[in-house]
Amino acid sequence: MRLCTVRTSDIESFFGIELRKRILRIPAAAAAYRLRPAQRAKLASMHAYLDGLPHTEKSLRALLQMIADDPSPLAGEAGDGMPYLFREQDIEWLPPVPRPGKILCVGLNYRDHCEEQNKPIPDIPIIFNKFATSLVGHKAEIPLPLKADPNIDYEAELAVVIGRKATRVKKGGAMGHVAGYMIMNDVSARSTQAAEKQWARAKGFDGSGPCGPYLVTADEIPDPHALTVKCRVNGELRQNSSTRHLVFRIDQLIQHITRMVTLEPGDIVSTGTPGGVGVYRDPQIFLAPGDQVAIEIGGLGTLENVCRKA
Repeated sequence: MRLCTVRTSDIESFFGIELRKRILRIPAAAAAYRLRPAQRAKLASMHAYLDGLPHTEKSLRALLQMIADDPSPLAGEAGDGMPYLFREQDIEWLPPVPRPGKILCVGLNYRDHCEEQNKPIPDIPIIFNKFATSLVGHKAEIPLPLKADPNIDYEAELAVVIGRKATRVKKGGAMGHVAGYMIMNDVSARSTQAAEKQWARAKGFDGSGPCGPYLVTADEIPDPHALTVKCRVNGELRQNSSTRHLVFRIDQLIQHITRMVTLEPGDIVSTGTPGGVGVYRDPQIFLAPGDQVAIEIGGLGTLENVCRKA
């Protein structure tokens, strides 16, 4: 399933799912098909859905089966007078998981990214934070804080969304805590990163975490360690790799993080970027207003954003 959070000019935001190349309003459909009130409450938002796994997944799949058997209730308008289904061009994409509790990212987690910096492969994962205010959705603008730092860079990443609370998880059971995957761009202010020797401001500034378009459920990605990762800027291929080159795999990351930090439903773990980022190219090349960044990861679609001056 390809899940999302979006809004329109008339609806502030809603929990959606791709259906027949359109976006279905899940809460409205749940009401139309007369799901029980408790089921409807658990399908009211992305956070409610993630908090209720695995029961909410069963309810959503049951709803989709009802729709497949008889789509006629979706032909008209919902009780609020709005359609059940929207064309993608009629929506505004929000981060699939709005305002997550934690966004944990991994540094130096691709061998080629270590090599382009002439740095050794880490012995343990390097973990840093982004913030809820970092996140923007597919097609949103990336605000470049050029007055504070003229050297803003892109980083294509596979992000993992947690679906079940994880504390001191063993590697063998770690993947059972994953709800799904999405694309993340770990936009980075390189001069700030180098000057401050820690990455909170350099990688956590407002708008530095484009993500989406969808949260793709884990069952649709049988092997998250065999996905192509590509980043293009203005159509030029800048990064071209695969998650098979991760230094620390997803189960290792979850095991390592949860030794000290509890991961909760909706938390995001972004797994790091491969080689090809702007700061290590010769000559260096950074993002500028008007640049179009497109990140494609196999099975997850394409995340597209345009840059502007903040």
